[in-house]
Amino acid sequence: MRFIGNVIEKLQRHPKRVVFPEGEEPRILQAARQFHALRLGVPILLGDAEKITEAAKHLNVPLEGIRIINPAKSEDLENFAKRFHSLRREKGLRATEAREAILQPNYYGAMMLAMHQADGLISGASHNTGSVLRPLFQIIKPAPDIKTASSCMVMEVEDTRIGEGGVLFMADCGVIPDPTVDQLADIAVSTARLARHMLGVKPRVALLSFSTKGSASHPSVGKVQAATAMAKRKAEQLFVEADFDGELQVDAALVPEIAERKLHESTIAGRANVLIFPDLNSGNIASKLVRVVSRANAYGQILLGLNRPAADVSRGSTAHDILGVAAIIGVQATDYQKLYPGADAHLPGE
Repeated sequence: MRFIGNVIEKLQRHPKRVVFPEGEEPRILQAARQFHALRLGVPILLGDAEKITEAAKHLNVPLEGIRIINPAKSEDLENFAKRFHSLRREKGLRATEAREAILQPNYYGAMMLAMHQADGLISGASHNTGSVLRPLFQIIKPAPDIKTASSCMVMEVEDTRIGEGGVLFMADCGVIPDPTVDQLADIAVSTARLARHMLGVKPRVALLSFSTKGSASHPSVGKVQAATAMAKRKAEQLFVEADFDGELQVDAALVPEIAERKLHESTIAGRANVLIFPDLNSGNIASKLVRVVSRANAYGQILLGLNRPAADVSRGSTAHDILGVAAIIGVQATDYQKLYPGADAHLPGE
């Protein structure tokens, strides 16, 4: 709770509005209640008001301070449908199909986010990743200077010798199955930006592999080596202050004694606080393994490279995890233009 406690304190000074499309989900109701009780802002639940009220009553969760919107009865439904149709018309979407889509809470919530009626969005507790990401990618524009949308997990472990006082940023664990060199470099820079913003220290970014500095030869090793060099160039162009090194095995990235045996010259070896995985298999497996085996607090997936803050939480998330993600998203929203200069410039359909 050290890390997330600091995040909560930051958000209490600048409360935000966070929309939760899964309004009837018990963990979402509990997290929304805590979000309000901790004075973090206004939680917005989407769904049928009667069903949400019934679910809250069953859980003994008060709904004071929590806003409820039923997309089907919303005064914004037609306007949202028209804007979505204008966005997707060239893709062959008909007006009737646009309206049907906006009736779905994930689409309605994404449009709320795009239209600045909410500062952040969190979904995924009862939906698969595709049903969360699809509306966001169709409605929310990419961030101005990053071509790749990806995701990041924030892990808080008990051992404060790991990462930054026990905090690790891990990416990509949820979006791109097999990133190219260019995409891997984007992921590294986007994650470094978020880590700098949330931790307040210079990120130490390790691009991971099964090889350390040429100890093995394989095309995937070459990809990580090339992505490391490209990430350094991109970070310099975007004025992102961070140190990058790769390719590194994970023990060489995190454990100083092992780093000393495996390599001698590195700015981050043994001290990494950001871990970039070569593909989604390794990232997703590693993040869930850390969470289960070490009982780490896991906050994510925080989506990166979008014009507005959003997260796709795991269906295995607890109410505490979701609250932590909501706090991170809220703090992101406070200074989002510092993370992505030029973000938020236009509304959808303009």
